[in-house]
Amino acid sequence: MRLIIGIIFVFACVLGGYAAMGGHVEVLWQPFEFVIILGAAIGAYIIGNSGRVLKSTIGIFGTLFKGPRYNKAAYVELLGLQFSLYKLIQAKGVLAIEPHIENPHDSELFNRFPTFAKNHHAVEFMCDYLRMVTMGTNNAHEMEALMDEELETHHQEQEQLVGAMQALADGTPALGIVAAVLGVIKTMGAITEPPEVLGHLIGGALVGTFFGVFVAYGFFGPMAQSLRGIFEAESKYFLSMKVGLLAHISGQPPVMAVEFARKALMSDVRPTFNEVEEATAALPAAT
Repeated sequence: MRLIIGIIFVFACVLGGYAAMGGHVEVLWQPFEFVIILGAAIGAYIIGNSGRVLKSTIGIFGTLFKGPRYNKAAYVELLGLQFSLYKLIQAKGVLAIEPHIENPHDSELFNRFPTFAKNHHAVEFMCDYLRMVTMGTNNAHEMEALMDEELETHHQEQEQLVGAMQALADGTPALGIVAAVLGVIKTMGAITEPPEVLGHLIGGALVGTFFGVFVAYGFFGPMAQSLRGIFEAESKYFLSMKVGLLAHISGQPPVMAVEFARKALMSDVRPTFNEVEEATAALPAAT
């Protein structure tokens, strides 16, 4: 919704302002200028990015429209999952979680928390590190270093998408100049035409510069910034798991490990202590 409102606002202000000062909006319709700019931009995007980035590009627009996938309810659920896991370990020992982490899709415990259970990367992250705990790893510093390396790799993969979109924004104004120059070349070929014809041709050429700058700073640049913000917000989901796991490994009781995990969240989606306490109190005992 936020993205749609922004797009409408950009079009309304730019085109509406142009029309209000006496401009003819129909003059801006120069489809071949658009083909030159957007076609060259797409070609440059393909040249400059890996196959993985190109495949992920399709999903970028869905991400931008939906925004961060995790809300407060998702974080309450995540904290409840951590509490259940740590409580089970406290009550029955670390080996009690083996059936859950070896077959997470069949785990009754994981399936109580559907947002988490549907997130393949989150399930894999949690299970991998809990598996290390069952194998005897109890050095919190070594685990933290390993988690940081994995999370940094994931961040770099996301940043490649952001960088690709930002590069598109940076290059589009120059491609607009290319289209404008081609328009000027076309105009010079008709230099003997009367002024009204030349004026139309020059105006069409300048549309290329306008369009390149317009889509760069009105759409592609803001989209790159929005994508970065979404990825940073979503990274807190994994940071919460990391902090909770490290607190558990360090010997904190379940309620404190969950509190550590809660404190890692951004304020706009962070549940209160009482909300987490009520949610965890309502959970059935894990088996």
